[in-house]
Amino acid sequence: MNFIRNILNSRSDKDGNFFIQLQEILGFKPKKKSLYKKAFTHRSMNKRDDKGTPINYERLEFVGDAMLSSVVATHLFNEVPQGDEGYLTKMRSKIVSREHLNELGKELKLINLVESKIPKGNFGDNIHGNLFEALVGAIFLDLGYFYCEKFIFSRVITPHVDIEKLEGKVISYKSLLIEWCQKEKKIFDYNVYEDTGNDQLKHFSVKLSIDNKVIAKARATSKKKAEEKASKRAFFVFQTEISKAI
Repeated sequence: MNFIRNILNSRSDKDGNFFIQLQEILGFKPKKKSLYKKAFTHRSMNKRDDKGTPINYERLEFVGDAMLSSVVATHLFNEVPQGDEGYLTKMRSKIVSREHLNELGKELKLINLVESKIPKGNFGDNIHGNLFEALVGAIFLDLGYFYCEKFIFSRVITPHVDIEKLEGKVISYKSLLIEWCQKEKKIFDYNVYEDTGNDQLKHFSVKLSIDNKVIAKARATSKKKAEEKASKRAFFVFQTEISKAI
């Protein structure tokens, strides 16, 4: 009996700590606690409910993504009355970009709350943004639009959204560089290959050529990251020309 009681008490303490940390992040008290546990359960736990439905944060991500887009779009619509649809779409994309969501998740240290069979050090950057979206989805399903909007304003819009700064922020250097090359009729090529270094994680290297001349090189843990890093370096080589053309 003592053994069983100790197990139950340890679970209770663990859940108690989880919700204490969660309430500090939210700034208000959650009601449907099971939603928030789900928001921080990774699929590697292989949990299912009584109906056999998987219990993890992936579906909550979908809801959170929609809510973030809705609240941010409404804010931009009100704040920038002169902005057309294209401008508003571009600005929203900058605010809810994967890079920015990952930064928000890291800022709140959400990974400390995740339940997973995978060591935390083995996750890529996107886990931070995924958890942030899942948390937003859980807030909406638990307490509705008002509290969801309140959280997004307190954690995203008020501390991080500066319209003037965002106007000059580049979301993707690769997209910008390709747009410039196509406009100026320049030939570009990303030569990506697997790096054979001694790192624990697999790395990829890329050589970015423009008009058959290597302009930049980069190395990262994914092809996408390597291409983006090389594009950023190339952007600063041609910054004056690109700024005039686009």
